[in-house]
Amino acid sequence: MTHTPAPEQPADFWEGFYRKDDRVWSGRPNPSLVREADELTPGTALDLGCGEGADAVWLAARGWRVTAVDIADTALERAARHAADAGVGERIAWERHELGHTFPDGTFDLVCAHYLQSPVDLDLYGILRRAAAAVAPGGTLLITLHGTWPTWMAEPPFHGEFPTLDGLLAELALPDETWTVVTARADRKPSTSPEGVEGHREDNVWRLRRT
Repeated sequence: MTHTPAPEQPADFWEGFYRKDDRVWSGRPNPSLVREADELTPGTALDLGCGEGADAVWLAARGWRVTAVDIADTALERAARHAADAGVGERIAWERHELGHTFPDGTFDLVCAHYLQSPVDLDLYGILRRAAAAVAPGGTLLITLHGTWPTWMAEPPFHGEFPTLDGLLAELALPDETWTVVTARADRKPSTSPEGVEGHREDNVWRLRRT
């Protein structure tokens, strides 16, 4: 009888992902967050999949009161150190959640979800629907997702889910009478392989306002 190994648990995968290096990400906020949120009046924010905390720190430095969520304890520990070093630790609450199973309580003036795409099990659309439900009246939902694999990648490492601009809006099915699409944009950005092959990939950005 052939033994089929059990799929890796998401928490185990992401703990291993962060533990393999002292720092995984650049420490800079996502450009789509800076572009789309810079004009917003600070209030309460929810950062889903906060990683090492760059987006949460950027928001807190601009006056937001942030709840930042990740599945990996290692990522949250690094994020808290980043916030403390930046002098904004008191403006951020760190919470561990396996999104799709648990979700932060409350509503927020801004809910951000950047690159919630995973090689292990993740209910992307279910999480984003809960994200929309967590937006307070008058608030903003900001989503950034990869739209393609990089052009230099001949063989994708796993089955990726890449919603189109219209496709994600159809999946969310937010009522037109209570939601306004402010931004639905594809961004092309340079991408270089680990071997130095240059190319590009596309990201999709959605900004929606709850009226």
